[in-house]
Amino acid sequence: MAKIKLADIAQARSGDKGDGSNVGIFAHNQADYEFLKEVLTPERVKQHFAKICKGDVVRYEAPNLLALNFILHDSLGGGGSESLKTDAQGKTHGLALLEMEVERA
Repeated sequence: MAKIKLADIAQARSGDKGDGSNVGIFAHNQADYEFLKEVLTPERVKQHFAKICKGDVVRYEAPNLLALNFILHDSLGGGGSESLKTDAQGKTHGLALLEMEVERA
């Protein structure tokens, strides 16, 4: 098993949904998508964002796009104009998730 970063097999886009951030991960191909479905559980994503995500993490699958979409509830300190966080819209959360290391054969 070798450690890889998600950035090696996927791209990301993120933004805000009120007080939660929305993180989409897009696999480069079908095999990578199947792998991501196995390793990127809501629990694993919540653990990765443990310092900022105070609520639940919900995962949605979009197989036609080879994508997984995660909503990180209560991760933006109120969101938009309510938050004192530097990234109150969650724009960097996609890049942060791509830094996650996973083991792959």
